[in-house]
Amino acid sequence: MSDEKPVIFPVEATHIMMFRRSIGDYAVPDTGMEDAAAPPTFPRAVAQFDPAYFLRMKPGEDWFGSGRNASGVEGKASSSGGLHAEQHFEFVRPVKPGDVLTVTQKPGNRWEKESKRAGKLLFEEFIQEYRDQTGILVCTARSVRVTTERPVDQS
Repeated sequence: MSDEKPVIFPVEATHIMMFRRSIGDYAVPDTGMEDAAAPPTFPRAVAQFDPAYFLRMKPGEDWFGSGRNASGVEGKASSSGGLHAEQHFEFVRPVKPGDVLTVTQKPGNRWEKESKRAGKLLFEEFIQEYRDQTGILVCTARSVRVTTERPVDQS
């Protein structure tokens, strides 16, 4: 997600239902989804509405997908050397069907640590705010990415 452009994230009951199924959560019957709150990690589904998301397929462009040689990206992919290290969510209220969330991102803290096997580790924090259609804060998400100075020494 870009730090400059907000992403509009319409929340629909069927989207929540499919997300619940994908994580093995069958606690809410399909017929009761209209009022069911989304699971705690659901806000990350905003990636499906972010045209700039690097793992989202784009017509006519090579895609860094899953599987062996699944994408046609030659050489080192732009996402190599990084790791999604942490994800935290703080909710003011649950995300519900019918919400239209505006999601903005800003940089958080940055820090470094030294590693024996990969050299310097750079930690970068990203803060996302999810606001409803009235502008009220619903959720704040904080994620941490780690990149390495060099490939991990396997010896």
